[in-house]
Amino acid sequence: MKKLLNTLFVTQPDVYLSLDGDNIVVLKEQEKLGRLPLHNLESIITFGYTGASPSLMGYCADRNIALVFLTMNGRFLARVIGQSKGNVILRKSQYRISDSEEFSAKIARNFIIGKVFNNKWVIERMTRDYPLRIDVERFKEVSRQLSLLLQEIKNCEDLERLRGLEGQAAILYNRLFDSMILQQKKDFHFHARSRRPPLDNVNAMLSFAYTLLANDMTSALEGVGLDAYVGFLHRDRPGRASLALDVMEELRGIYADRFVLSLINKKVIDRDGFIKKENGAVIMTDEARKKFLSAWQNKKQEKITHPYLGEKIQWGLVPYAQALLLARYLRNDLDQYPPFLWK
Repeated sequence: MKKLLNTLFVTQPDVYLSLDGDNIVVLKEQEKLGRLPLHNLESIITFGYTGASPSLMGYCADRNIALVFLTMNGRFLARVIGQSKGNVILRKSQYRISDSEEFSAKIARNFIIGKVFNNKWVIERMTRDYPLRIDVERFKEVSRQLSLLLQEIKNCEDLERLRGLEGQAAILYNRLFDSMILQQKKDFHFHARSRRPPLDNVNAMLSFAYTLLANDMTSALEGVGLDAYVGFLHRDRPGRASLALDVMEELRGIYADRFVLSLINKKVIDRDGFIKKENGAVIMTDEARKKFLSAWQNKKQEKITHPYLGEKIQWGLVPYAQALLLARYLRNDLDQYPPFLWK
């Protein structure tokens, strides 16, 4: 159980939520695991719940406390709220900003700053940890170029120009990705990003990681009352969770890419985990996906200190923290959206 930005996260599996006066009580097999006053909460997000008492649901609905249910894997199930009060204002603000490319650029800029900053950090981390196994000068040069691009991005107010700068940064970063693969080089290599379909083992793993991250981010955004399908950097497209793709940009390199690299370099997954189809597409076997998902869930349990909030949270709660911060910005509670800048 973790309180963060007036939101209570219940991450223990198989618990029952009940009401005692003005307090929420978390029970497991009649044992009381925790108790917290409800009067300062805006929402409760629970993973893999057993149930919630009708009295608690009624209390939350009456006081406009959102009660969000997700699976243990983070898949969004439902968001229970009372009469629409603040939520409709939040979404109207989101839609209004999304309709304006000028205002969208101001938010999109911070998503891209977070992505480029974190990718630069990934590169710097490699030069520190593996100076004898990589071309340090080449890595340092790319890091320097990313720093220059960051300065341009910070001063850019045009959405199309921002996309161009993000593309330049991605090309520089991707040129080094193959050099970050330190083990199993014969079976794992990266020449370019291929999506639909992935054409090699690394791209198959990256696509799977990005899908999982996008699902987590979609759940987080829906959980705080935002529309995950209306974005600022990624424009509207039927069936695409554009806002989830926006916010997850900050976490692609620092979370998903590093996770994939760790599975390869630690030999958690090997060449036997892939199948190449007749059309050239590479897919993961069921066994490899199971290993991947198990490691992904373990990664989400690791604790970090959030760079903006200064609080210790699980990696798996980072999408929810960013969704909460974005909602606060759209409500004008923050001067700007703080991207996730990791070191």
